[in-house]
Amino acid sequence: MKTSDLPDGFRDMQSFGLVEALLGRRSRRFFKGAEIPDGVLKFKSRFEPMPLTELEKLLVVAACGGNTAWHHLIFRADRYAPHLSNYAAAAGGRTFPSSAGFHTSMTFFTDDEGVCVLDARDAPAFAERADDGSLDPGAFLEAMRGRVKKLRYGRLQLPSVVPYVEAHNTWVVNHPGTLLVTPVGDLAQHVLLNLCYMLQNGLVLTDDIHRRPIPGIEEFKGIVDAGNTWPLTFVEQWSLAELTTELATSCYAGALMLQAMGLGGWMFNGIDAFAFLGASGNPDVPGLGFRYDTDERWPYPNPTGLAGIMEGHCPPHYPDMRAAVDAVCERKFGPGGPFHPDTPGPWKDSRAVRSAARVHGEEFRRCVALQAQYVFDTFGKFPGTVPSIFLIMHLQAHHLDLEFYDRFFKPGSCLKTHAGHMKAWHPSG
Repeated sequence: MKTSDLPDGFRDMQSFGLVEALLGRRSRRFFKGAEIPDGVLKFKSRFEPMPLTELEKLLVVAACGGNTAWHHLIFRADRYAPHLSNYAAAAGGRTFPSSAGFHTSMTFFTDDEGVCVLDARDAPAFAERADDGSLDPGAFLEAMRGRVKKLRYGRLQLPSVVPYVEAHNTWVVNHPGTLLVTPVGDLAQHVLLNLCYMLQNGLVLTDDIHRRPIPGIEEFKGIVDAGNTWPLTFVEQWSLAELTTELATSCYAGALMLQAMGLGGWMFNGIDAFAFLGASGNPDVPGLGFRYDTDERWPYPNPTGLAGIMEGHCPPHYPDMRAAVDAVCERKFGPGGPFHPDTPGPWKDSRAVRSAARVHGEEFRRCVALQAQYVFDTFGKFPGTVPSIFLIMHLQAHHLDLEFYDRFFKPGSCLKTHAGHMKAWHPSG
């Protein structure tokens, strides 16, 4: 993709100031084709819905989940120095942070054309950085385009009505012309990575719900003090909080991009997460179509994955938790992983750096798998007290109807990028 062929708005976006994006960030919900049928802000757009162009869509999705070259890793941990810290699960960095480089999320998006996923979780660098630290935006976008997979044609089948969408969002969410971006996290994998992190730092689980240690954990006294524990509920809630941060900052990055591009939209959590994933219980509302299970012990259905696209690190996508642990270790230490010597990187001697991490050996893996399998056997799922697959935040992007803002708002409610968007991005429109 040649940057010389891009519209003026692209170059304006590149020079848009960070402070201006921060101070100008605002939820701007009224889009071309929208209608508020009643109340003090009653207004009906006289425009037809205007979908984002392919370039606009790529840029918004890239802001939410694009690869930004190589992750720098964590350099040192006191307990096992001089070995390199071995927490990360991905070699590539992204537009948002993830706890210790776990990066378990994938970016789904939908518009009038279809439902897609950006598969950048384990991508190598989209583009190598120049000596001044810059990335070639054309190469970045071309690499990203190759990572987009279309799952189905047509907008996501999630009607904008209660109970699938919160009452205050029914008039605006997932309507024609809008782009809806949703990062989805593999919380099962995140918890497994935290169990690895814990064991690397001398900790194991204890079941604080049933008030007992993990049976058989004493077998591993050679590598860990079985009395040095963290409660199961704490570890799972902490993992949920860490993953929530990852998903939220993904959408926040996208929200800042909206200001630079002059697009409307906002980040929000007003969609039923289970219905979105596919656990609505209504065949007419399939959502993303993730597999889910129910159990009388659980307060809600438990989505576990989308076959061939995003499979949670737990049964039924793996025969048992040992297989899921091995898959996590393969992601970390196998080809393309952050600790494989042949994976490129940002260092002058990347082979030496990546080879400096301690590989999780057989006894280590058995210890992690014992704890994980206990949770699965005890609670019927993994993790035991939180969902296997989790989402909370969405970003919607759309073209603003500025006539609504001129009608109801004082000058300054929109930025200069919004006022000039059509001329800069759609000169022939």
